[in-house]
Amino acid sequence: MMSSAVYDCPVGRLGVAADGDVVCAIDWVSADRSVGPLTPVLRAALDQLDAFFAGRLTRFDLPLAPAPTAFARNLRAAMTAIPFAATASYGELARALASTARAIGAGCGANPLPIVVPCHRVVGAGGRLGGYSGGGGAVTKRALLAHEQAQAALLS
Repeated sequence: MMSSAVYDCPVGRLGVAADGDVVCAIDWVSADRSVGPLTPVLRAALDQLDAFFAGRLTRFDLPLAPAPTAFARNLRAAMTAIPFAATASYGELARALASTARAIGAGCGANPLPIVVPCHRVVGAGGRLGGYSGGGGAVTKRALLAHEQAQAALLS
């Protein structure tokens, strides 16, 4: 059974969708999106997003819908392995996954679970920001990275 919730956060209004007991999508939505019943997995997702934006969570632990392909599974694992407040380049991930930077960029752009699967931590060569398909694009990516770096400084 599909269910959804809306979550207002510092980087916009997020729609969080679940299918049964797994989170299957997070995306930026308008104010007029309808929501369904708040299931336990949606409550957990909202609680963890609250903790992330409050600086109390550095790694999400939610049941996620499986990635659709082997490449997507490998890229998801690589993105979630990037430590909080750190970055990895498209090229570094491409080398690790025997792929191309362009394929990594496309995979990041197709990530159905931004923030939870931290595609915002993937940057261009030399630390260039690179693209971001969510929210306000590069502005949102920059805000997420700045949030993590600020929280990491407070935690140390």
